[in-house]
Amino acid sequence: MEKRQPWNTGQIPDQTKRVFVVTGANSGLGLATTRALARKGGHMILAVRDEAKGRRAAAQIAAEQPGARLEVRCLDLADLDSVHAFADQLRSNHERLDVLVNNAGVMAPPRTLSAQGHELQFAVNHLGHFALTGLLLDLLADGNDPRVVTVSSTNHRQGRLFFDDLSGERKYSPMGFYNQSKFANAVFGWELHRRLTAVDSPVRSVLAHPGYTATNLQTSAPFGMVKVLFGRILTPLAQSPDQGVLPQLYAATAPDVKSGQFIGPGGMAELRGAPKQVQLSPAAGDAGTGRRLWELSEQLTNVRFVFPTPV
Repeated sequence: MEKRQPWNTGQIPDQTKRVFVVTGANSGLGLATTRALARKGGHMILAVRDEAKGRRAAAQIAAEQPGARLEVRCLDLADLDSVHAFADQLRSNHERLDVLVNNAGVMAPPRTLSAQGHELQFAVNHLGHFALTGLLLDLLADGNDPRVVTVSSTNHRQGRLFFDDLSGERKYSPMGFYNQSKFANAVFGWELHRRLTAVDSPVRSVLAHPGYTATNLQTSAPFGMVKVLFGRILTPLAQSPDQGVLPQLYAATAPDVKSGQFIGPGGMAELRGAPKQVQLSPAAGDAGTGRRLWELSEQLTNVRFVFPTPV
């Protein structure tokens, strides 16, 4: 019997008729996602906080791949006004969206509040992506094999939701609140899957995580011993972005991916390796937690998801 080769970017199907939004597309996993999908013909919308960095990333991809279809658009996930402006502008230029990759994130900064007064990691990693998904859901419903890919982490298994102190006003731990945000990603992706399935929507909600991958996530925001640990001590153990990005690329493009699946690296402790289906923590799949986070997120973002009425 012929041995099956591990999945890689060479197995991504042709994407020439698909439109993608990738958040945090100017560096790390977002840049690797954008580059790989542009190589397969995807129309790539780089959603970036720093437009100048986004244009440099787009120029780099265009130099490598002449004819690549690239748009750079400003999106600050820490500011819900920016999320609304991004969605409005996208709607004015595109009649449909095929894949939304909720990739951008911030990790373990000193306690900081967003423009609307929310703890920064919860605001960027969860609330901004929650609002963005809700505002673009109608465009996704008209898409070609539409998917929402939400990037979580193995850290979601150590996380919980501090419902009584979401902003960390009483007690703040940089990694504890990072874990909370990644747990929120997992809860949201699964709850979105449940709600889409209930109305027989064509949109798939798929979760992914990159294992342990060396990106500027570990060095741009963390401080103190967290920065030393992830930025220096553990760096030799990390895989490259081109390897770490495989689970989210698989989630975004593989024909056999099902809504509700969680895709991560298949190696030891899910730290590295070819993509495979992995397990969501039981706590993240709890229906009561999903409903509570959903209702709270709608209140905090003032974004209500509009699902079609089930037939």
